[in-house]
Amino acid sequence: MAPEQPLLISSPRYSDQPYDFSTINITPPATEPPPTSSSSSLHNPNRLLPTTANQSKPHLPPLPRRYSSRRSFNSSQKLSELNESNARFVYINDPTRSNSPYQHPSNSIHTTKYSLLTFLPKNLFEQFHRIAYIYFFILICINQIPQLGVLSPAASILPLAFVLSVTALKDAYEDYRRGLSDRSENSRLASIFSPTSFSFEYKPWNQIRVGELVRVAAEDPHIPCDLVLLCTSDPTGVAYVETINLDGESNLKTRYAKQETLAKPPETLSGSVICCEKPNRNIYGFHANLNDSISLGPANVVLRGCELKNTAWVVGVAVYTGKETKVMLNSSSAPSKRSRLETHMNRETILLAVGLFALCAITTVLGGAWLGRHKGGLDELPYYRKRDFSGKDVGKYEYYGIGWEIVFTFFMAVILFQVLIPIALYISMELVRLGQAFFMIQDDNMFDKERGKRFQCRALNINEDLGQIRYVFSDKTGTLTENKMEFRCASVGGQDYSGGAGAGEEEEGDGVSVIVEGKLCKPKMKVKTDPKLVDVLRNGKGTEEGDRAQNFFLALATCNTIVPIFAETSDPTEKLIDYQGESPDEQALVYAAAAYGFVLVERASGHIVVEVSGQRQRFDILGLHEFDSERKRMSVIVGFPDKTVKIFVKGADSSMFGVMEKTLNAKIIQATELHLKTYSSVGLRTLVIGMREMNRMEFEEWHSSYEKASTALFGRGSLLKAVAANIESNLSILGASGIEDKLQQGVPEAIESLRQAGIKVWVLTGDKQETAISIGYSCKLLTGEMIQIIINSNSKDSCKKSLEEALATTTKLASMPPAAETTATGLGAGRTLALIIDGKSLLYILETELEGELFKVATSCHVVLCCRVAPLQKAGIVALIKKRTDDMTLAIGDGANDVSMIQMADVGIGISGQEGRQAVMASDFAMGQFRFLVPLLLVHGHWNYQRMAYMILYNFYRNSIFVFVLFWYVLYTAFSLTTAITEWSSVLYSVIYTALPTIVIGILDKDLSRKTLLKYPQLYGSGQREERYNLKLFILTMMDSIWQSLAIFFIPYLAYRHSTVDGSSIGDLWTLAVVIMVNIHLGMDVFRWNWVTHVSIWGCIVATFICVIIIDVLPILPGFWAIFHVMATWVFWFCLAAILVAGMVPRFTMKAFSEFFFPRDIQVARELEKFGNINENRVSEVAMSTFSNNQQQSIL
Repeated sequence: MAPEQPLLISSPRYSDQPYDFSTINITPPATEPPPTSSSSSLHNPNRLLPTTANQSKPHLPPLPRRYSSRRSFNSSQKLSELNESNARFVYINDPTRSNSPYQHPSNSIHTTKYSLLTFLPKNLFEQFHRIAYIYFFILICINQIPQLGVLSPAASILPLAFVLSVTALKDAYEDYRRGLSDRSENSRLASIFSPTSFSFEYKPWNQIRVGELVRVAAEDPHIPCDLVLLCTSDPTGVAYVETINLDGESNLKTRYAKQETLAKPPETLSGSVICCEKPNRNIYGFHANLNDSISLGPANVVLRGCELKNTAWVVGVAVYTGKETKVMLNSSSAPSKRSRLETHMNRETILLAVGLFALCAITTVLGGAWLGRHKGGLDELPYYRKRDFSGKDVGKYEYYGIGWEIVFTFFMAVILFQVLIPIALYISMELVRLGQAFFMIQDDNMFDKERGKRFQCRALNINEDLGQIRYVFSDKTGTLTENKMEFRCASVGGQDYSGGAGAGEEEEGDGVSVIVEGKLCKPKMKVKTDPKLVDVLRNGKGTEEGDRAQNFFLALATCNTIVPIFAETSDPTEKLIDYQGESPDEQALVYAAAAYGFVLVERASGHIVVEVSGQRQRFDILGLHEFDSERKRMSVIVGFPDKTVKIFVKGADSSMFGVMEKTLNAKIIQATELHLKTYSSVGLRTLVIGMREMNRMEFEEWHSSYEKASTALFGRGSLLKAVAANIESNLSILGASGIEDKLQQGVPEAIESLRQAGIKVWVLTGDKQETAISIGYSCKLLTGEMIQIIINSNSKDSCKKSLEEALATTTKLASMPPAAETTATGLGAGRTLALIIDGKSLLYILETELEGELFKVATSCHVVLCCRVAPLQKAGIVALIKKRTDDMTLAIGDGANDVSMIQMADVGIGISGQEGRQAVMASDFAMGQFRFLVPLLLVHGHWNYQRMAYMILYNFYRNSIFVFVLFWYVLYTAFSLTTAITEWSSVLYSVIYTALPTIVIGILDKDLSRKTLLKYPQLYGSGQREERYNLKLFILTMMDSIWQSLAIFFIPYLAYRHSTVDGSSIGDLWTLAVVIMVNIHLGMDVFRWNWVTHVSIWGCIVATFICVIIIDVLPILPGFWAIFHVMATWVFWFCLAAILVAGMVPRFTMKAFSEFFFPRDIQVARELEKFGNINENRVSEVAMSTFSNNQQQSIL
């Protein structure tokens, strides 16, 4: 009931008119900058109001400050006071004083890593973090010692110099592009107020200083630095910004200038001081005050990276510049992780190092024994001489005795056999990963057509890990679902109105329209309405049921921060009302209110305009407490046209029912709870709405408390929360809403494919249990045959008991014989388990002794569903698996609450969705839809793993075969470490002769086609079982290389041992034989030949012949004309043929035997692909499906 006297007396709110900054002269630069974009100015805020007497603006106390704690981080919530030790003092329009005594950074940004002076030392320092590079550098230094010089200085330096140079050029090019972007950004022009000329003048962005006044206009809407708003083109101080470049959200955000600064010209603000927190990364928080009396918060700040929208101009003072702006503090490089294959490769590298030491030790011991046996005849022997008889006078060689010669032999052997550890492997892996990333990015099957975004590779060093995943941890909202909310049904006054949830008989809200400036305006989104509820609103005026329904939709229309934007259409007489806001839930509710006749048509700083059933009404927004994670509700205090004041509150049922007046609403609350349970069971998101009418005393008491709390210098956040909690009490329930967050396309099919691939999918969500379970059924994560183990406990003892019972259940089922009846997939239907656990239970389990019990239960289940979990609990669940198993984990999410989970997993994937870019920025890969996981893992992950695993083994093989040829030669040359293969051929072996084919195969080869891999997801298991790279394969590869090296060395040795052919000639034969052998070996393992593969393999063989010929025709190099001495004889070509036959026949025989008698899944699939009908055309790789209509109908 309304009070006897109106609470609000009609009179203007403010006596002062805001200063018009648009009239200030702006001194243009010599060359006027061209506008980068345009935006329409905000119209007169009173343009929609009827000029009736009863709509005069009521007299109110000063507008309460807007309280917002939404998305605030803990670090900001703990900041309770500002003092000289933890605050920054900004003197408005006085940059000199603002930058004293500490000089704040300029507004110049530098994202480059290097300068001309620091590039070489810094880049080399970064590259030498690889131990292998340090190893090769030490060998180069040893080779420079004259007594140890096996190779010439140039030849010894070239391999490492080549690898370092290629990487340095790549880094330099990337840094050069960053530098160009920096220069372009820093040279943009901004309008800065000059205290001397009392006008705004243009100067580059990089010259903006803390304390200066900056004007941003719609012609160039980009915000140059972090600004505290002082005034805007809107008389009420409202400004609209788009933060898509900051957090990825495209919805408009509302920002406000304080009324105390709105009406003042710039020269009068000089001397005012802003005390604000020091720079930090929290883009959703800001704690400051003006002149120790006026509080400032996030709603008063516009950040660098934002763009001005629907506002003609704003003026603000720079508080953070350059590298201290929040966008720069939040910028970070792609996360650095090491792949599982690279980690395993270290094991084989150590084994190769042991093998290298063994070869060097054998050579040293045998060399020492040889020297001891022949020490008396060293003057006449070819490899060691004490004296030089080449001149008239007998001289002495550099001979230091047997002891030192043994030491020299060891180090010379290390230098000669150093390529056993392949230095070229590291650069090859980088190039292969770069090529793999290119094809993943270009894959149209992972292109999000709706948003126009391609797949992103943010971490290039873990591509192959995508082929070994065993666990997928997924968020629900925005990851499995679209995060595009649609109003489905409502419970009002204890009555269920679900008629709009079905399909066929309901009305649609497209008939609702309003006239704005002579044009017909309709809501952009159509909402299906319930005929019964529409009838109650039309014909129930004056009844309790009708009034409750009207207040329900008024609450939906007013209790939000939505901004209506009018968009043009093809029809010049019509416009669309696009409701822009930070929350998709709010947008859905406002569209629903509009469909039922409560159309929000304007929002200004202190009021909104709503057209209610054709009558336009103005509602004053007297106070607003936004949603936060602690209260889990939002409230708004509204001044009605009839001078009454009401508070509307909406929030989660867990927080709302505790603040309801249950004595008056017992039956309605009970009925609403039943309806909420029904809505949740079919996967709908629910909110409860309540209200209360306020009398004058309550309002004044709240207003006084609010003013004190919002202007407090100490503990402001906790005081404001206390004020909100105090006013949000004794509410009368209006009803509840059911909003559908539709499943993304192809989610059920994607999950089924992942499960067939042996990947366990766990869903971690903050939604209530009923909603999570319903979505689990919708996406086929849960099935009706599954046995559900539900753990909802309120104490540690209860959790322990529940886990013991669950473990007993899993143990009992595991010991039972397989079920007689099986599903189509071959799994015992009655033995499939699903664990459902809530966040409260996890509080008592994670990081306690109960973790082990949870691990045993969870890993025994096929499905794990965690609901009501906090962000850190998501990371804890991932850590639970990582700490206790060697299985690869993948986390996928779209919001800031998924960042910790994404960073904890071995592979993190961010969804470019509706909740910003925080998840993408923290991820290793980013994509637009959950269903893209199927081609990413089952296709690209499989290919990447197979290619990289083979490439690593092949590099070990090709280098070891070369080293063993050198080793056999040393055994026949008195262990003197001489070599018949020229040093330049040794250098070019890993750079030109054999490098390109392995890179091409690593990028392009495909063991199976895309269709095969998608049709048979079980083929993904080869990566999980590490079939292509393991210790057994490494040992077999080394044995193969030893045998082939024996064939390469001894066949020419036996053929030429009694001939006059010199060492250089037979060395050229060995070089060509090794290159042909390793390339034929590679060709035998190629799955799919194409012209690039042919060119790389046969081209490298031809290039080797050409290089050997060029080396031998240079008279300054040893072995002049050697190749021509042997190529002209039939023995040379016979040796090459015999080497290939002797070397490859054992490998070919073993390969044919194993594939015929012990085929693996991939080999069987290749046969099916070759001879079967597996490649028949299919409708699509991943079928599309949406939210189940049958489940939606169950509401009715």
